[in-house]
Amino acid sequence: MADWLFTDEALQQATAAPVARHRAARLAGAVVHDATCSIGTELAALRSTAEFVLGSDLDEVRLAMARHNVPDVPLCRADALRPVSRDAVVVLDPARRSGGRRRFDPRAYTPPLDELLEVYRQRSVVVKCAPGIDFDAVRQLGFVGEIEVTSAGGSVREACLWPAALTEHGVRRRACVLDRGEVLTDVEPDDCGSGPAGRWIVDPDGAIVRAGLVRHYAARHGLWQLDPDIAYLSGDRLPPGVRGFEVLEELPLREKVLRQALSRRDCGALEILVRGVDVDPDALRRRLRPTGGTPLSLVITRIGAGAGERTVVYLCQSGIATARVG
Repeated sequence: MADWLFTDEALQQATAAPVARHRAARLAGAVVHDATCSIGTELAALRSTAEFVLGSDLDEVRLAMARHNVPDVPLCRADALRPVSRDAVVVLDPARRSGGRRRFDPRAYTPPLDELLEVYRQRSVVVKCAPGIDFDAVRQLGFVGEIEVTSAGGSVREACLWPAALTEHGVRRRACVLDRGEVLTDVEPDDCGSGPAGRWIVDPDGAIVRAGLVRHYAARHGLWQLDPDIAYLSGDRLPPGVRGFEVLEELPLREKVLRQALSRRDCGALEILVRGVDVDPDALRRRLRPTGGTPLSLVITRIGAGAGERTVVYLCQSGIATARVG
């Protein structure tokens, strides 16, 4: 993209290249119309996989940049709310920013998501959304297909709405972890138990958590939950390629006890992960004042509910499992 034309705002809204390639792979062999093509990042990926691809946008400046960026793709100026194609899968990426601010209500997208879903109700339409979009709100707008959450580079990048015609039967939620090529859906088994920490604690990728597939991921890899309502998992082996936290000690959330344990183990750099407990990791790190040379981690979580609820701190060292051979 060294010779591409773009504006700062257009670049902020553009799909990351790995995510665009992933979507294009799912659309391989299809006739595709990107009806909000902007500067052409989706088109650049689609032209390698689609049988035919067309781009359109209402913004004349972005359309001119797209003509420069993807000169081999036919383009036209059109309003996404006024369809100009037939018999094509329509890809839509409504703007979710205005004046640098994010819009969280899907009806405040440009164009609004509810209007897009209504206009293309009889079409196969793929819609890129913010990763934090309210799944229930989308269903209430009449969407009945698959919601896919994708991560790349260690962060959740987007949620994408897929029509039922373009997904496997029964799939309503999917998580794609592009960094390690892992795909998980809600039709897979989710029979995992809960119990005390084993050798390792695993904090699942954000796409898996956001898609609500933590139990499915645990069942796939032989893990269990520390608590049925918390996303931390545990096991005696790490899934291949996954970073985990090897448990050294289980401690109470008392700063004097934590400070003594960290000093005993010569803790220096300290990573603090928190779920289900009101703890500010940065503030706690400053108060604990680790000054040693060994990098360690604290995993702080809630276990149990009601009268039996307690806060547990696991003092850990991190590690990554290598892929098994054979």
